Amino acid sequence: MKIQESGENYLETILILERKNGIVRSVDIANELAFSKPSVSRAMSILKSGGMITMDKNNQIILTEEGRRKAEAVYERHCLLSRFLENILGVSAQTADADACRIEHIISEETFEKIKDFVNRCAADSDGR
Repeated sequence: MKIQESGENYLETILILERKNGIVRSVDIANELAFSKPSVSRAMSILKSGGMITMDKNNQIILTEEGRRKAEAVYERHCLLSRFLENILGVSAQTADADACRIEHIISEETFEKIKDFVNRCAADSDGR
């Protein structure tokens, strides 16, 4: 299933909330993103029909294997791009985080891998000093 940017943001938010709270419900997502409950409910329905999440009898949202893979990939991109912008380019933390959130959805896999290699080389160089 091809996920749009908004779907990627929802998956990433589910992953972050799961790590933070252990469980995730639609109301948690609505509060985190400051979206209406009906908007979140619609998005969860789309993610569920796409095989990205399941919901248990208590309405707990659970990432499927495919959903978790996608969420972790988006979150990795976000974290690495934010680190790159802040620590290597010198962008403020708040701006780096906001920009990473936009860039993570449009950057090619090739460019992301090159940035990842560069960041890892920089980290290795600073560890060796």
